[in-house]
Amino acid sequence: MSAIGEIEEAVQRAAQRVGPAVVGLGRGWGTGSGVVFQAGRVLTAAHNLRGEEVGVTFGDGRRESGRVAALDDRLGLAVIEAQTGEVEPLPLRERPGEVPVGRFVLALSNPGGRGLHVSPGFVASPARPLRGPRGWRQGGAIAHTAPLPRGSSGGPLIDAEGVLLAINVLRVDPGLILAIPVDGAVKGRVEALARGERPDSVRLGVAVAPPRVARRLRRAVGLPDRDGVLVRAVQDGTPAAAARLERGDLIVSAAGRPLDGLEALYRALDDLKTGDRLELGILRGAEERTVEVAF
Repeated sequence: MSAIGEIEEAVQRAAQRVGPAVVGLGRGWGTGSGVVFQAGRVLTAAHNLRGEEVGVTFGDGRRESGRVAALDDRLGLAVIEAQTGEVEPLPLRERPGEVPVGRFVLALSNPGGRGLHVSPGFVASPARPLRGPRGWRQGGAIAHTAPLPRGSSGGPLIDAEGVLLAINVLRVDPGLILAIPVDGAVKGRVEALARGERPDSVRLGVAVAPPRVARRLRRAVGLPDRDGVLVRAVQDGTPAAAARLERGDLIVSAAGRPLDGLEALYRALDDLKTGDRLELGILRGAEERTVEVAF
């Protein structure tokens, strides 16, 4: 069989075997796509959701009202509870590990319930970081070349055998899509979402500037360079406001560890839950001080 014939066969097989598990969310040019991964549970991208209720359209045209079971802002994924009927779920994969460059993949979607879309492509680069909706940076995103129409976010990425590899979440460079792998630790987090367990995440409540901006601004007012995260704004009613952080503060340490940039601050916040406290070292002008933030 020719290479084209093999691709045609893989696309047809995916449409027949996996296609029924791919659902549309919203209507028409609506919010996106998703995949049935357990009976009564649909996995999708968190940014597809605008409230606790969402319409779910199945491949046979059946439409059900879905309810958000739980979502994980840091991970960028959400689970919807809906009547999936006789649809055979596409389970999360058991085997962990990176998907190599050059692996043949298929991206599936049902944009807003307009119908199944299946497109072939290849893994284009080694696993790369992906910034989540709330700014948290996660590693291991799969970059691939399978083209997708608008409304495809939340649909599955599979291999030639029909194994679920990842959830498509973001279009980046022209012709390149990022997908969040759903094995290893992510698999456990998604299964917790399916049980309705919402992550106990915390927010500091500040808008920040990149380190290069902080250094430039400090030089402009005659202050020495210093690694850290510059506070551009503090949101009212947040832990940062209660701790009296101010616009212009440079956060230079968290829990006693120096901050060389934004990623280090996110890592410090990742370990926290409601009720915890975090000690931050800050520079306010030339004065160094310590504040304790309660979450």
